[in-house]
Amino acid sequence: MAAVTLLDTGPLVALMDKREEHHEWARAAFASLRLPMPTCQAVITETCFILRSEPEPLAMFRHHVALGNFLDGFDFAASAPRAMALMERYANVPMSFADACLVAMAEQHESARVFTLDRDFLVYRRTNGQPVALLAPFVE
Repeated sequence: MAAVTLLDTGPLVALMDKREEHHEWARAAFASLRLPMPTCQAVITETCFILRSEPEPLAMFRHHVALGNFLDGFDFAASAPRAMALMERYANVPMSFADACLVAMAEQHESARVFTLDRDFLVYRRTNGQPVALLAPFVE
């Protein structure tokens, strides 16, 4: 079974904005992945917020969303209690709502990995204590 790749904010911003440090890495990684990619509304919101002052990258992002390349795969009604519990558990990090949603999503798919630039994911653990698999420039 192919790994489910869950999309975090960092690679989205890097892909859209050529000035981002990890732009080329994100571009190469995206080229190897199958669309549409699941994410959560929190990631979509964060990406829009970060790109709000960058008209061209934001327009490119909106275009990708309109094409359906990035899909909301987070069932808030079913998964919100788990996301809130994760935020409480990792309050010392602190864990963002988007990160909590992605970890909760990863727990629903045994083969899931998170496509991220965020090293906080090295700290997070699934319910079974296992680390979350990552697609990240700091992971070999």
